Amino acid sequence: MAKSKRSARKPAARSVKGASRSSHSGGERSRRSAPILRGPKGKGRAAPDGPYAALREELRQIATLAAVLTNISWDQETQMPPRGASLRAQQRQMLSAMLHERRTSRRFGDLLKAAESWAKKNGDGRIKADLRETRRDFDLATRLPTSLVAELARCASLGMEAWKEARQKSEFTLFLPWLKRTIELSREKARCLGVARGGELYDPLLDEYEPGMTAAAVKATFDPLRARLVPLIERVADSSRRPDIAPARVHTPIELQKAFVRFVCEKIGFDFNAGRVDESTHPFCDGFGPGDTRMTNRYRSDGWADALGTVLHESGHGLYEQGLPKEEHFGSPLAEPISLGIHESQSRMWENLIGRSSAFWRWAGTHARKHFAPALDAFTDADIHRAMNIVAPSFIRVESDELTYNLHIMLRFDLERAMVRQDLSPEDLPGVWNERIKSDLGLDVPDDRRGCLQDVHWSMGAVGYFPTYTLGNLYSAQFWEAMGREMPGREEMIARGEFAPVLQWLRDRVHSVGREFRAEELCERISGAPLSSDALMRHLERKVSAVYG
Repeated sequence: MAKSKRSARKPAARSVKGASRSSHSGGERSRRSAPILRGPKGKGRAAPDGPYAALREELRQIATLAAVLTNISWDQETQMPPRGASLRAQQRQMLSAMLHERRTSRRFGDLLKAAESWAKKNGDGRIKADLRETRRDFDLATRLPTSLVAELARCASLGMEAWKEARQKSEFTLFLPWLKRTIELSREKARCLGVARGGELYDPLLDEYEPGMTAAAVKATFDPLRARLVPLIERVADSSRRPDIAPARVHTPIELQKAFVRFVCEKIGFDFNAGRVDESTHPFCDGFGPGDTRMTNRYRSDGWADALGTVLHESGHGLYEQGLPKEEHFGSPLAEPISLGIHESQSRMWENLIGRSSAFWRWAGTHARKHFAPALDAFTDADIHRAMNIVAPSFIRVESDELTYNLHIMLRFDLERAMVRQDLSPEDLPGVWNERIKSDLGLDVPDDRRGCLQDVHWSMGAVGYFPTYTLGNLYSAQFWEAMGREMPGREEMIARGEFAPVLQWLRDRVHSVGREFRAEELCERISGAPLSSDALMRHLERKVSAVYG
């Protein structure tokens, strides 16, 4: 889960990283699959000057202050004692108001207008894209009153503490008042941001995380994916060939797990001189700024494989954050992720397309047996690979396999959209959730902790976030196929533990781009095709065939 959204974008409404399905498509240029490469710094484009330089300095100062807000938010989830919640809520409320006022000030508007005038004669494509996105952020932010931004921050801080207690005790009623308040504030925010003709209140909330996307477009993307997923899941359920889960469930000391996941993170390219891994109730990744990217993980004695999968996921976020050109452009859109769908494409790629692959386990199996000896001595690389790819319905989203995971996301999208539309009362959420899990996955939810309280997102006000996970799966599959065409020896490299070429490919085509392009355009530039479920289904069908026959 990427949570650098807290500070990465200028206005509170744009609290995460932008993309568009329909605008800025770029015609034929957007359908190229050629690499997007950057030349030497400053070469071939106008150097920052005059009004544009002044705007960038203001953006950098705002981002520096925003990093303080990110820092205290990270502290709340990793270090803060429970009794500090009230003061922390006041701190986040005050800082959020200060940031919003500075981001929407007349001075900022004047700086932006002057930079736009300057760029008409002096700006290249990158500068104009930077200003395009800055203008978009500013216009959206000015639609939100500071009082609402401050209240959203206060509610998120206190709501998260209520969620922690409710989840621990498995008592939904402890969180219910905060969920109701969150939905109420989200509706108010959506009304301020405005709804396009023919749209719905959920659209501006989704746009916060996946710019340009609408609920109708998500549904149009999810429906054909679901139509192909469900029969595949059913075929797997009917298969007589059942891999053994034992290799993924052997008991291993948690300290050894921490050492192993750090070893893997370092091998795939995460820079621990510019980052760290801590623990939290719900794992996440935060990009504070240049040289500071933080991840969290969680552990249990019989869950070494889950700990590894989780840290690979968060490392995908972390590598993206570390690969953004923050040293040069900190504070400006050129140093920010395009969208959460693209952000999730990076995490899901490292977690699933790499971390669950047979090539990866031909390398990692040896190291896992060495780290956890003698616990895994009886299992081969192939045994571990199959255990990592078992398809089995789970109550818990983050522990789900690649196939059923997307059904979890569709459930959350449907339910949060229904709450925003007032088609579902928050009081009725547990019952409807449990009915849907039974219908979709055939499971009887035993308690709220493993039901509607399992995710942190609603407690922190992230309504509209969930669809980006499946969008990320779709983007990652298309990027992976494009990489395979350009890097035919990729699997052999991974099997040797050589991850640098994969990371460099992503650096050149995704990380270094910042927000120069929108998500849909980047997808077409890299893969040569618009977003669809085809590449993901090809990957899943191959995976199921290999594991289940």
